[in-house]
Amino acid sequence: MKYGQIEDLRQHHPVAAMCRVLAVSESGYHAWRKRPASPRAQAETRLETEIHAAHQRTRATCGPERLQADLSDHGVQIGIHRIKRIRKKLGLRCKQKRKFRVTTDSKHALPIAPNRLDRKFAVAAPNRAWVTDITYISTDAGWLYLAGVKDLFNGELVGYAMHERMTMNLVSQALFRAISCKRPGPGLIHHSDRGSQYCAHDYQAMLKQFGMTPSMSRKGNCWDNAPMESFWGLLKNELVHHRRFTSREQAKQEVTEYIEMFYNRMRKQARLGYLSPAAFTQQYYAKQITA
Repeated sequence: MKYGQIEDLRQHHPVAAMCRVLAVSESGYHAWRKRPASPRAQAETRLETEIHAAHQRTRATCGPERLQADLSDHGVQIGIHRIKRIRKKLGLRCKQKRKFRVTTDSKHALPIAPNRLDRKFAVAAPNRAWVTDITYISTDAGWLYLAGVKDLFNGELVGYAMHERMTMNLVSQALFRAISCKRPGPGLIHHSDRGSQYCAHDYQAMLKQFGMTPSMSRKGNCWDNAPMESFWGLLKNELVHHRRFTSREQAKQEVTEYIEMFYNRMRKQARLGYLSPAAFTQQYYAKQITA
């Protein structure tokens, strides 16, 4: 153990001086360094490398449980407690959470839909219920507003749009992209807050055109749209709060990459059995074929 302490500190203190303080021979230390590592030490080093790689691969967003699932996908079987110990040893931590403001403007005289979703967030099949909302992203060029549409079945962000203004056209574009991509049948519940963009007559006419059933949160109740708020939290905590965007275009590119490549296709969710939204959907349709 004394030789190990010297090895850890050799970049900062003279070896000879440390050997004298710890009452060990300098020649013994150098002989120890030349010995091959034990099988246990070699295995520990390999695990440290794998865990560090998984931490980077998952963009520093995973706790021990999701990190274990990622390692398993890459052929590494390891217990939770060992992961926790090695993460602590390597100083690996998840990105920290920060609070953010809401953007809802519900001070208007437009018609309000009832809360038909009623916090029934567990959905048995794709395209049965979508939730939607708007958030904002700071750039050196000013605010960039992001509208998103999320499928409650698998948590996938099925449609989104970004613009420098928070308008009805912004949310319409996000919805139209979701419709174009998923082609949902009639009866899908479309849940939003009471923002003027969602209550606008043209937007509600669009919902009616595609056979969607409008649903809105109760006034001032963010929990009625918790799944969408949860996605905004992930986006902010895992990307936005750790970046400085010099332009809106840069922010658009990085947010698009986060959604398309990481969140929808790679990021594992505990409620999906540690699968990504894309993998969970693939599993669902495979079961439908064999049923």
